[in-house]
Amino acid sequence: MLGLCGLGLRTLQSLSTVPPQDLVLACADGRWVRRRVGRRSITEEVREAIFAVRKECAGRSRISMSAKHRLVHQYISEKFPDFPPEKVPCWDTLAAVWAEWFGPEGGRQRYLRSADAAAQADVQARVVVHRPGQVIALDSTPLPVKLRESVFGEAVSATLTIGIDLFTHTVPVFRLTPKADQSVDIAMLLRDVMLPLPMREGWGEDMAWPYPGVPAEIVAEFAGHDVAALPFFTPETVTTDHGSSYRNHELVAAERELGRNILPARVLRPTDKYAVERAFSAFKTLLFEHLLGFTGTDVADRGTDPEADAVLTFGQMEHLIASWIVQVWQRRELGEYAPAWGPGERHSPNSLFAAAMQQGGFALRVPESELYYRLLRKHISSARLSVRTSAPQVVRRHLGRAGPRSPYWVILTELDRHASDLLDICLQPTGTPEKVPSRSTRDLCPGRAIPAPCGQTGAPRQFGASGGPQQGGPGIRGLRGVRK
Repeated sequence: MLGLCGLGLRTLQSLSTVPPQDLVLACADGRWVRRRVGRRSITEEVREAIFAVRKECAGRSRISMSAKHRLVHQYISEKFPDFPPEKVPCWDTLAAVWAEWFGPEGGRQRYLRSADAAAQADVQARVVVHRPGQVIALDSTPLPVKLRESVFGEAVSATLTIGIDLFTHTVPVFRLTPKADQSVDIAMLLRDVMLPLPMREGWGEDMAWPYPGVPAEIVAEFAGHDVAALPFFTPETVTTDHGSSYRNHELVAAERELGRNILPARVLRPTDKYAVERAFSAFKTLLFEHLLGFTGTDVADRGTDPEADAVLTFGQMEHLIASWIVQVWQRRELGEYAPAWGPGERHSPNSLFAAAMQQGGFALRVPESELYYRLLRKHISSARLSVRTSAPQVVRRHLGRAGPRSPYWVILTELDRHASDLLDICLQPTGTPEKVPSRSTRDLCPGRAIPAPCGQTGAPRQFGASGGPQQGGPGIRGLRGVRK
């Protein structure tokens, strides 16, 4: 009769703490009672005024509730002249109704507008993550430990970039970079998510692959080396912030090459990447605070001379973080991040990944080695050569695709030029250029004129009757970027 069969475990646990005389009243939740009809003072005129004021305030700067109350009075007096002013709700009633209808609205104006736009576009408020690799959050932070560089032994700063799986809270990859990270570092980080972590020197059997369903021997045979106890998978969606290295067009191209969906977080909204932000805090309190050279949270908490205390090199710090993730982080019991489907159970990132393998299986896929080269930056090399020859005027031009800025680049191999002339040659590093018949400078430049170099003005250089350059003409530096 009370409908206790529809109550959850946590609800029943909370009801067990209620005194017996109040137990029946505690069972009456909002699903069994009549909905409140509203406030008597909120008439149709007042309701229209409240919605009109909210729409007006959406595009304006943030104002107080007192200013909104005055705008409600103004709207009613202009739109409904016969409405009694004393029937307009007071400030307290308007504030309570505003909070009931529109929420507290404690955020900044730009974020409230973006939330309204998302609601109007029927965008879901959150993404439900139910399997490993569905969403990977990436972020970078300055490493709060000073390190020693391996050449001169000076104390330097570093940047720590990690990726965390939002389902299991596993840290499958991390990367240490001197100073700031770059787009190629993030691209390689996404590649490392799909690669198994090899066992390192000094790691025991307790740090080897422990997950059931796929034996360690099969994974080692497939990867070509012994695999450590760290999950690897193919990510589907990547959540990043708006840093320069994450908005770089090269990283976007790398993510498209990998076939990943990009889900950028909102600007100045750390809650969109709450898991990785909390992971940075846990890294600091559980590991970095116990190391020499720790710099503290900010300058005010910094020691007298953390640079002098630095003893770890980049290689030692990278090995230490990898060992700590495999041995401590992956086995650490999750508190508030425990799964909702297992109330009262104790889980760690390793146990959640093992449970996911039992429920949905595990795709044992390792990317090919050529992916490393496809994710590297593409460069256009150029060389300046001094050509001193008296051979006939011959220009061999090879046409080939090289880069997004220019579909065709010219490679000049031989040219009869004046002894003091220098030639800029654009080299195409990738691919085999198409074979094109050789052409002379007259074919390249109709009218026996060679165009002026980039950045120079003046008359083009003319060739004399003998085919050589006329004396006294303006010099040129090359034919860089000549297109077909």
